[in-house]
Amino acid sequence: MTQPATDVREFCHRALNNVSTDDLAGFQELFHPEAVNREAVHEPEDCRGVGPEAFQASARWLTTAFSDLQWEVHDVVANGDLVVAHATMSGRQTGPFVAYRADARVEVVFPARGRTFAVTQTHWFRVVGGAVIEHWANRDDLGMGQQLGWTPPSPVYLARMAVATRAARTAAARAGA
Repeated sequence: MTQPATDVREFCHRALNNVSTDDLAGFQELFHPEAVNREAVHEPEDCRGVGPEAFQASARWLTTAFSDLQWEVHDVVANGDLVVAHATMSGRQTGPFVAYRADARVEVVFPARGRTFAVTQTHWFRVVGGAVIEHWANRDDLGMGQQLGWTPPSPVYLARMAVATRAARTAAARAGA
């Protein structure tokens, strides 16, 4: 990617913050039709495909759990077609966060607590022809879980998690039948 640094920084800002929207046109502008999200292995099945629609599905999965999502981009480094952004993701948990197994089955549900969080992340983008073709990330999931009260869980919250997980698995089984 041979764009000036400010353009690369703006590109990363747009790519990350587009997640807080449900704007397919924005995803189509930023993500290649064959783009792959390497992080989708623990997301719902519709996030595991390729292209803008899969990235939009990941955005819907996140915004179902978190309101006011935003990314503050701190640093951006570009080398050839690889662009790396160090950022802080922040938001508020207003819905259940559902984690998935590699086989796309519900692993665990973290019920909403209404708490806010801010955690650092590093996002890696492979950019071809001005569009993301590959994405992966390093995230501070433990820090987010601690800020949201997921870990260490209280006995009451563990019970809420168990009930929510069971309900999500039952709903998924009914939908698949």
